[in-house]
Amino acid sequence: MIKVTSTEKAPAAIGPYSQAVSANGFLFTSGQIAIDPAVGDVVATTIEGQAEQVMKNISAVLEANGLTFADTIKTTCFLADMGDFGAFNEIYGKYFTNKPARSCVAVKTLPKNVLCEVEVIALLK
Repeated sequence: MIKVTSTEKAPAAIGPYSQAVSANGFLFTSGQIAIDPAVGDVVATTIEGQAEQVMKNISAVLEANGLTFADTIKTTCFLADMGDFGAFNEIYGKYFTNKPARSCVAVKTLPKNVLCEVEVIALLK
């Protein structure tokens, strides 16, 4: 059975997709960008500020499923500029202390011209 996640503590999807879905013991999140759900738009302008907001959004989706960052087994990170890799890693490392498997790539453009996006696969409890 597939379960769809919807929480007001994370930004609503800006397209025809869900914040996350769970199936067969795993949670798959959609990519989270730096939208502040309180205002419905991107507020932060630096990689550090946007990465912090992304982590808050991921946390909200994980919490809606009774999970934490420690339950994450794989992440995929997208950066608009690989020059932000070090600063992004500083923020990322504060949250993903269990060091899940990860891919990190630079892309030409991200939704709303944000600087980073992260998606997560987590193990359900």
